[in-house]
Amino acid sequence: MKILQSFLPLSFLSLLLLALPSPSHQVPNPRLQNAFIALQAWKKAMTSDPLNFTSNWHGPHVCSYNGVFCAPAPDDGYVMTVAGVDLNHANIAGTLPKELGLLTDLALFHLNSNRFSGSIPHTFKKWTRIFEFDISNNKFYGEFPNVLLYLPSLKFLDLRYNYFEGPLPSALFDLKLDALFLNNNNFKSKFPKNIGNSPVSVAVLAHNNLPGCIPPTISKMSKTLNELILIDVGLKACLPQELGKLTNVTVFDVSYNGLSGQLPATMGNMKSLEQLNVAHNMLTGYIPGSICRLPKLQNFTYSFNFYTGEPVKCLKLKSKDDRFNCIPNRPAQRPPKQCKAVTAYPVSCSTGTC
Repeated sequence: MKILQSFLPLSFLSLLLLALPSPSHQVPNPRLQNAFIALQAWKKAMTSDPLNFTSNWHGPHVCSYNGVFCAPAPDDGYVMTVAGVDLNHANIAGTLPKELGLLTDLALFHLNSNRFSGSIPHTFKKWTRIFEFDISNNKFYGEFPNVLLYLPSLKFLDLRYNYFEGPLPSALFDLKLDALFLNNNNFKSKFPKNIGNSPVSVAVLAHNNLPGCIPPTISKMSKTLNELILIDVGLKACLPQELGKLTNVTVFDVSYNGLSGQLPATMGNMKSLEQLNVAHNMLTGYIPGSICRLPKLQNFTYSFNFYTGEPVKCLKLKSKDDRFNCIPNRPAQRPPKQCKAVTAYPVSCSTGTC
Protein backbone atom coordinates (compact mmCIF):
# COMPACT_ATOMS: atom_id res chain seq x y z
CA MET A 1 0.00 0.00 0.00
CA LYS A 2 1.20 3.48 -0.80
CA ILE A 3 0.93 4.61 2.78
CA LEU A 4 3.55 2.08 3.84
CA GLN A 5 5.87 3.23 1.08
CA SER A 6 5.50 6.77 2.36
CA PHE A 7 6.31 6.19 6.01
CA LEU A 8 8.43 3.08 6.42
CA PRO A 9 11.69 5.00 5.78
CA LEU A 10 12.93 7.13 8.65
CA SER A 11 11.96 10.78 8.47
CA PHE A 12 14.46 13.51 7.72
CA LEU A 13 14.55 14.32 11.43
CA SER A 14 15.31 10.70 12.29
CA LEU A 15 18.11 10.51 9.74
CA LEU A 16 19.58 13.74 11.07
CA LEU A 17 19.67 12.36 14.60
CA LEU A 18 21.20 9.11 13.41
CA ALA A 19 23.97 11.06 11.70
CA LEU A 20 24.90 12.94 14.84
CA PRO A 21 27.76 11.56 16.96
CA SER A 22 27.00 9.73 20.19
CA PRO A 23 30.19 10.27 22.19
CA SER A 24 30.89 7.50 24.66
CA HIS A 25 32.73 9.86 26.99
CA GLN A 26 30.42 12.88 26.87
CA VAL A 27 30.72 14.69 30.21
CA PRO A 28 27.33 14.40 31.89
CA ASN A 29 25.47 17.66 32.38
CA PRO A 30 22.19 18.12 34.28
CA ARG A 31 20.16 17.10 31.23
CA LEU A 32 22.20 13.96 30.66
CA GLN A 33 22.04 13.19 34.38
CA ASN A 34 18.24 13.35 34.17
CA ALA A 35 18.41 11.10 31.11
CA PHE A 36 20.50 8.63 33.09
CA ILE A 37 17.84 8.51 35.83
CA ALA A 38 15.08 8.07 33.25
CA LEU A 39 16.79 5.36 31.21
CA GLN A 40 17.89 3.37 34.25
CA ALA A 41 14.33 3.43 35.55
CA TRP A 42 13.17 2.22 32.15
CA LYS A 43 15.72 -0.59 32.06
CA LYS A 44 14.40 -1.79 35.44
CA ALA A 45 10.87 -1.74 34.01
CA MET A 46 11.90 -4.04 31.14
CA THR A 47 11.01 -7.65 31.84
CA SER A 48 12.48 -9.24 28.70
CA ASP A 49 15.20 -8.24 26.25
CA PRO A 50 15.93 -11.40 24.20
CA LEU A 51 18.13 -9.57 21.69
CA ASN A 52 20.19 -7.92 24.46
CA PHE A 53 19.44 -4.57 22.85
CA THR A 54 19.95 -2.69 26.11
CA SER A 55 22.99 -4.69 27.23
CA ASN A 56 25.17 -1.55 27.22
CA TRP A 57 22.67 0.57 29.15
CA HIS A 58 24.94 1.04 32.15
CA GLY A 59 27.04 3.93 33.36
CA PRO A 60 26.35 7.66 33.08
CA HIS A 61 27.33 8.10 29.43
CA VAL A 62 23.83 7.69 28.02
CA CYS A 63 24.79 9.00 24.57
CA SER A 64 26.53 5.67 23.95
CA TYR A 65 23.48 3.57 24.81
CA ASN A 66 22.01 1.50 21.96
CA GLY A 67 19.00 3.28 20.52
CA VAL A 68 19.72 6.58 22.28
CA PHE A 69 20.74 9.58 20.20
CA CYS A 70 22.16 12.83 21.51
CA ALA A 71 22.33 16.27 19.93
CA PRO A 72 22.98 19.87 21.01
CA ALA A 73 20.06 21.20 23.04
CA PRO A 74 17.67 23.38 21.02
CA ASP A 75 17.98 26.22 23.55
CA ASP A 76 21.74 25.86 24.17
CA GLY A 77 23.97 24.60 21.39
CA TYR A 78 26.85 24.00 23.82
CA VAL A 79 24.93 21.45 25.88
CA MET A 80 24.37 17.88 24.74
CA THR A 81 21.02 16.27 25.45
CA VAL A 82 19.05 13.14 24.54
CA ALA A 83 17.10 14.06 21.41
CA GLY A 84 15.90 10.66 20.24
CA VAL A 85 15.10 7.10 21.35
CA ASP A 86 14.68 4.40 18.72
CA LEU A 87 14.03 0.86 19.95
CA ASN A 88 12.21 -0.31 16.83
CA HIS A 89 12.07 -4.10 16.36
CA ALA A 90 13.96 -4.82 19.59
CA ASN A 91 11.28 -7.27 20.87
CA ILE A 92 11.55 -5.85 24.39
CA ALA A 93 8.81 -6.43 26.97
CA GLY A 94 8.04 -4.14 29.87
CA THR A 95 6.30 -0.90 30.74
CA LEU A 96 7.00 2.82 30.45
CA PRO A 97 7.96 4.35 33.83
CA LYS A 98 6.99 7.88 34.81
CA GLU A 99 10.67 8.84 35.00
CA LEU A 100 10.79 8.98 31.20
CA GLY A 101 9.14 12.37 31.55
CA LEU A 102 12.62 13.66 32.46
CA LEU A 103 13.60 13.41 28.76
CA THR A 104 12.25 16.89 28.13
CA ASP A 105 14.33 17.53 24.98
CA LEU A 106 13.14 14.39 23.19
CA ALA A 107 12.21 14.97 19.53
CA LEU A 108 11.48 11.40 18.48
CA PHE A 109 10.34 8.31 20.35
CA HIS A 110 10.16 5.07 18.33
CA LEU A 111 9.07 1.75 19.89
CA ASN A 112 7.65 0.00 16.82
CA SER A 113 7.41 -3.81 17.11
CA ASN A 114 8.12 -4.58 20.74
CA ARG A 115 6.07 -6.09 23.56
CA PHE A 116 5.60 -3.07 25.80
CA SER A 117 2.31 -2.91 27.65
CA GLY A 118 0.44 -0.78 30.15
CA SER A 119 -0.47 2.87 29.69
CA ILE A 120 1.32 6.06 28.69
CA PRO A 121 2.58 8.00 31.75
CA HIS A 122 1.08 11.43 32.41
CA THR A 123 4.64 12.77 32.80
CA PHE A 124 4.99 12.63 29.01
CA LYS A 125 3.22 15.99 29.08
CA LYS A 126 6.70 17.43 29.66
CA TRP A 127 7.77 16.31 26.17
CA THR A 128 7.09 19.70 24.65
CA ARG A 129 9.62 19.16 21.84
CA ILE A 130 8.42 15.71 20.74
CA PHE A 131 7.92 15.58 16.97
CA GLU A 132 7.47 11.86 16.26
CA PHE A 133 5.72 9.45 18.63
CA ASP A 134 5.53 5.84 17.40
CA ILE A 135 4.52 3.03 19.77
CA SER A 136 2.91 0.87 17.10
CA ASN A 137 2.76 -2.92 17.24
CA ASN A 138 2.97 -3.33 20.99
CA LYS A 139 0.53 -4.31 23.75
CA PHE A 140 -0.49 -0.96 25.18
CA TYR A 141 -4.06 -0.77 26.43
CA GLY A 142 -6.60 1.53 28.04
CA GLU A 143 -8.39 4.53 26.64
CA PHE A 144 -6.77 6.98 24.24
CA PRO A 145 -3.72 8.44 26.06
CA ASN A 146 -4.94 12.00 26.60
CA VAL A 147 -1.46 13.14 27.57
CA LEU A 148 -0.71 13.17 23.83
CA LEU A 149 -3.19 16.01 23.37
CA TYR A 150 -0.83 18.35 25.25
CA LEU A 151 2.28 17.95 23.08
CA PRO A 152 2.54 21.17 21.04
CA SER A 153 5.29 20.01 18.66
CA LEU A 154 3.81 16.61 17.79
CA LYS A 155 3.45 15.99 14.05
CA PHE A 156 3.66 12.20 13.60
CA LEU A 157 1.47 9.99 15.81
CA ASP A 158 1.39 6.22 15.38
CA LEU A 159 -0.63 4.06 17.81
CA ARG A 160 -1.60 1.27 15.40
CA TYR A 161 -1.67 -2.41 16.35
CA ASN A 162 -2.24 -2.03 20.07
CA TYR A 163 -5.21 -2.62 22.39
CA PHE A 164 -6.43 0.91 22.97
CA GLU A 165 -10.18 1.21 23.41
CA GLY A 166 -12.97 3.63 24.17
CA PRO A 167 -13.87 6.88 22.42
CA LEU A 168 -11.59 9.04 20.33
CA PRO A 169 -11.33 12.52 21.87
CA SER A 170 -12.54 15.19 19.48
CA ALA A 171 -9.52 17.30 20.48
CA LEU A 172 -7.33 14.81 18.62
CA PHE A 173 -8.55 16.22 15.32
CA ASP A 174 -7.72 19.75 16.37
CA LEU A 175 -4.01 18.93 16.75
CA LYS A 176 -1.58 20.20 14.11
CA LEU A 177 -0.56 16.69 13.05
CA ASP A 178 0.81 15.70 9.68
CA ALA A 179 0.32 11.92 9.99
CA LEU A 180 -2.14 9.96 12.14
CA PHE A 181 -2.15 6.16 12.42
CA LEU A 182 -4.77 4.64 14.74
CA ASN A 183 -5.61 1.46 12.84
CA ASN A 184 -6.02 -2.00 14.38
CA ASN A 185 -7.06 -1.00 17.88
CA ASN A 186 -10.36 -1.33 19.73
CA PHE A 187 -11.48 2.28 19.61
CA LYS A 188 -15.26 2.58 19.74
CA SER A 189 -16.61 6.00 19.01
CA LYS A 190 -18.99 7.88 16.78
CA PHE A 191 -17.23 9.07 13.67
CA PRO A 192 -15.58 12.35 14.67
CA LYS A 193 -17.62 15.25 13.31
CA ASN A 194 -14.68 17.62 13.54
CA ILE A 195 -12.36 15.43 11.47
CA GLY A 196 -12.28 18.29 8.97
CA ASN A 197 -10.30 20.39 11.43
CA SER A 198 -7.31 18.08 11.13
CA PRO A 199 -4.46 19.26 8.85
CA VAL A 200 -3.06 15.73 8.38
CA SER A 201 -1.76 14.53 5.03
CA VAL A 202 -2.32 10.88 6.01
CA ALA A 203 -5.07 9.49 8.25
CA VAL A 204 -5.46 5.75 8.87
CA LEU A 205 -8.34 4.81 11.18
CA ALA A 206 -8.99 1.33 9.77
CA HIS A 207 -10.17 -1.69 11.80
CA ASN A 208 -11.78 0.20 14.65
CA ASN A 209 -15.46 0.76 15.47
CA LEU A 210 -16.43 4.24 14.26
CA PRO A 211 -20.02 3.81 13.06
CA GLY A 212 -21.97 6.48 11.24
CA CYS A 213 -21.21 8.64 8.24
CA ILE A 214 -18.27 10.57 6.93
CA PRO A 215 -19.26 14.12 7.90
CA PRO A 216 -19.47 16.80 5.19
CA THR A 217 -16.78 18.75 7.06
CA ILE A 218 -14.29 16.36 5.43
CA SER A 219 -14.10 18.96 2.66
CA LYS A 220 -12.12 21.24 4.99
CA MET A 221 -9.17 18.86 4.62
CA SER A 222 -8.85 19.62 0.91
CA LYS A 223 -5.56 21.53 1.15
CA THR A 224 -3.59 18.93 3.12
CA LEU A 225 -5.13 15.45 2.89
CA ASN A 226 -3.37 12.95 0.61
CA GLU A 227 -4.42 9.54 1.95
CA LEU A 228 -7.53 8.47 3.88
CA ILE A 229 -7.90 4.82 4.96
CA LEU A 230 -11.22 3.87 6.60
CA ILE A 231 -11.32 0.11 6.07
CA ASP A 232 -13.75 -1.80 8.32
CA VAL A 233 -14.78 1.02 10.66
CA GLY A 234 -18.56 0.57 10.52
CA LEU A 235 -19.48 3.36 8.09
CA LYS A 236 -23.16 3.44 7.09
CA ALA A 237 -25.46 5.29 4.65
CA CYS A 238 -24.12 7.35 1.73
CA LEU A 239 -20.79 8.92 0.94
CA PRO A 240 -21.01 12.73 1.07
CA GLN A 241 -20.96 14.88 -2.05
CA GLU A 242 -18.23 16.95 -0.39
CA LEU A 243 -15.66 14.26 -1.18
CA GLY A 244 -15.30 15.92 -4.56
CA LYS A 245 -13.45 18.79 -2.91
CA LEU A 246 -10.57 16.53 -1.84
CA THR A 247 -8.55 17.31 -4.94
CA ASN A 248 -5.19 16.36 -3.38
CA VAL A 249 -6.19 12.88 -2.18
CA THR A 250 -4.26 10.08 -3.91
CA VAL A 251 -5.54 7.09 -1.88
CA PHE A 252 -9.14 6.69 -0.67
CA ASP A 253 -10.19 3.35 0.84
CA VAL A 254 -13.59 2.76 2.47
CA SER A 255 -13.83 -0.97 1.81
CA TYR A 256 -15.50 -3.47 4.19
CA ASN A 257 -18.15 -1.11 5.53
CA GLY A 258 -21.94 -0.78 5.23
CA LEU A 259 -22.09 2.07 2.73
CA SER A 260 -25.19 2.22 0.53
CA GLY A 261 -26.62 4.34 -2.25
CA GLN A 262 -24.56 5.55 -5.18
CA LEU A 263 -21.03 6.89 -5.47
CA PRO A 264 -21.19 10.69 -5.67
CA ALA A 265 -20.52 11.95 -9.19
CA THR A 266 -18.54 14.76 -7.54
CA MET A 267 -15.78 12.24 -6.89
CA GLY A 268 -14.90 12.85 -10.53
CA ASN A 269 -13.31 16.07 -9.27
CA MET A 270 -10.73 14.22 -7.19
CA LYS A 271 -8.11 14.85 -9.85
CA SER A 272 -5.16 13.45 -7.84
CA LEU A 273 -6.82 10.12 -7.04
CA GLU A 274 -4.65 7.09 -7.89
CA GLN A 275 -6.16 4.30 -5.77
CA LEU A 276 -9.88 4.01 -5.01
CA ASN A 277 -11.34 1.09 -3.08
CA VAL A 278 -15.05 0.86 -2.21
CA ALA A 279 -15.30 -2.96 -2.22
CA HIS A 280 -17.43 -4.98 0.21
CA ASN A 281 -20.23 -2.48 0.76
CA MET A 282 -23.90 -2.20 -0.29
CA LEU A 283 -23.41 0.35 -3.07
CA THR A 284 -25.85 0.28 -5.99
CA GLY A 285 -26.69 1.97 -9.27
CA TYR A 286 -24.42 2.96 -12.12
CA ILE A 287 -20.81 3.99 -11.52
CA PRO A 288 -20.33 7.64 -12.54
CA GLY A 289 -18.24 7.89 -15.70
CA SER A 290 -16.44 10.93 -14.27
CA ILE A 291 -14.66 8.69 -11.76
CA CYS A 292 -13.16 6.38 -14.37
CA ARG A 293 -12.03 9.41 -16.38
CA LEU A 294 -9.86 10.70 -13.54
CA PRO A 295 -6.43 11.41 -15.08
CA LYS A 296 -4.30 9.60 -12.47
CA LEU A 297 -6.59 6.75 -11.45
CA GLN A 298 -4.70 3.46 -11.65
CA ASN A 299 -6.58 1.08 -9.37
CA PHE A 300 -10.36 1.08 -8.87
CA THR A 301 -11.76 -1.77 -6.77
CA TYR A 302 -15.56 -1.91 -6.50
CA SER A 303 -16.15 -5.64 -6.14
CA PHE A 304 -18.69 -7.18 -3.72
CA ASN A 305 -21.31 -4.46 -4.11
CA PHE A 306 -24.60 -4.36 -6.06
CA TYR A 307 -23.75 -2.15 -9.03
CA THR A 308 -25.94 -2.62 -12.07
CA GLY A 309 -23.76 -0.79 -14.59
CA GLU A 310 -20.26 0.51 -15.28
CA PRO A 311 -18.85 2.79 -18.01
CA VAL A 312 -16.64 1.23 -20.68
CA LYS A 313 -13.91 3.58 -19.46
CA CYS A 314 -13.78 1.67 -16.18
CA LEU A 315 -13.00 -1.57 -18.01
CA LYS A 316 -9.99 0.10 -19.59
CA LEU A 317 -8.35 1.07 -16.32
CA LYS A 318 -4.90 -0.36 -15.62
CA SER A 319 -6.29 -2.25 -12.64
CA LYS A 320 -9.93 -2.72 -11.74
CA ASP A 321 -12.09 -5.29 -9.98
CA ASP A 322 -15.85 -5.47 -10.66
CA ARG A 323 -16.55 -9.01 -9.43
CA PHE A 324 -19.66 -9.94 -7.42
CA ASN A 325 -21.86 -7.10 -8.52
CA CYS A 326 -25.03 -7.17 -10.62
CA ILE A 327 -23.57 -5.93 -13.90
CA PRO A 328 -25.03 -7.63 -17.02
CA ASN A 329 -22.65 -9.51 -19.32
CA ARG A 330 -19.74 -9.39 -16.87
CA PRO A 331 -18.12 -12.52 -15.40
CA ALA A 332 -18.26 -13.57 -11.74
CA GLN A 333 -21.37 -11.58 -10.81
CA ARG A 334 -23.92 -12.22 -8.06
CA PRO A 335 -26.90 -14.50 -8.67
CA PRO A 336 -29.99 -12.61 -10.00
CA LYS A 337 -32.05 -13.46 -6.91
CA GLN A 338 -29.39 -11.97 -4.62
CA CYS A 339 -29.21 -8.84 -6.75
CA LYS A 340 -32.97 -8.31 -6.81
CA ALA A 341 -33.17 -8.48 -3.02
CA VAL A 342 -31.10 -5.26 -2.83
CA THR A 343 -31.56 -3.42 -6.13
CA ALA A 344 -35.37 -3.56 -5.83
CA TYR A 345 -35.09 -1.16 -2.88
CA PRO A 346 -32.68 1.57 -3.99
CA VAL A 347 -31.36 4.02 -1.40
CA SER A 348 -31.62 7.71 -2.24
CA CYS A 349 -28.74 9.92 -1.19
CA SER A 350 -30.44 13.17 -2.24
CA THR A 351 -31.67 14.00 1.24
CA GLY A 352 -28.26 13.81 2.87
CA THR A 353 -25.51 11.36 3.68
CA CYS A 354 -27.09 10.05 6.92
